[in-house]
Amino acid sequence: MSDFVNEFWNWYVILIVLVSVVACGVFLWFQSIHHSSSEQTTDTTGHVWDETLQEYNNPLPRWWMWLFYLTVFFALAYVSLYPALGRFPGIWGWTSTGAHKMEVEKAEAQLKPLFDKYLKLDLASVAADKEAMEMGGRLFQTYCIQCHGATGQGSRDKGFPNLTDKDWQWGGAPEQIVETISNGRTGMMPPYGGNPDAVGGEAGAKELANYVRSLSGLKHDADLATKGETRFKAVCFACHGMDGKGQQALGAPNLTDKTWLYGSSEAKIIETITAGRTNQMPAWKEFLGEGKVHLLAAYVFNLSSGGEKR
Repeated sequence: MSDFVNEFWNWYVILIVLVSVVACGVFLWFQSIHHSSSEQTTDTTGHVWDETLQEYNNPLPRWWMWLFYLTVFFALAYVSLYPALGRFPGIWGWTSTGAHKMEVEKAEAQLKPLFDKYLKLDLASVAADKEAMEMGGRLFQTYCIQCHGATGQGSRDKGFPNLTDKDWQWGGAPEQIVETISNGRTGMMPPYGGNPDAVGGEAGAKELANYVRSLSGLKHDADLATKGETRFKAVCFACHGMDGKGQQALGAPNLTDKTWLYGSSEAKIIETITAGRTNQMPAWKEFLGEGKVHLLAAYVFNLSSGGEKR
């Protein structure tokens, strides 16, 4: 790729653009000279169809010719003022990024009083405000649906959490939701497949999976689950606790609530144990600003049971 950003290609683009535009002007000029003797001529191109149908070599009307000249002058003015010649930024220094930034800043300045108004309210109050929820919904549809879906129900196949249920990996208190959206989260389940001493290889992973399924009351092999309990309390308790209810401070999921981010089948749980999982919630504070984050947090807070704490 570096071959296409050196100085040669910069001048290559400049020459192609300028030669093309100037060539159009030169061609028009030669046409004008060729037909300068008369507005009309009886010369033909020599093409004849259907015995008597001939193609005459008449000049373009003068007004039409000047329109073509005008397009050439316009093109030269445009590439001088705007960035159209390689790396040349144009006399006016205009950029699409700069124009977009100005538009965003103008819109932000107009909306700032409204954002500040809601920023002074707690999340529960904002969640109860219809206008605020309409704004929060539009923000959600713009920035969040790619992962969490249009309805906020996530995607189990890709490990994107459902925001409409009662389960929170990092906590569902207002300040915890704001923290999650503002600064992001990184959830990490270490892979134990490469450490057979920890879980006992494939057989041990199967025993652990059956024990984990038993914690949620799912169908399991009782003998395998009994063996898996010993392994769980030797390795997994550090994050998930002896009772398997997890630790929100660490982002360690509750394994007893029948809510599964990647699926609850034995195969899926074994895959999680052996290969591990890594989830990344991006940080939005710098991009969106405190006001939009506050509205988004209130909207997410409101997604489950009309704002009921979960």
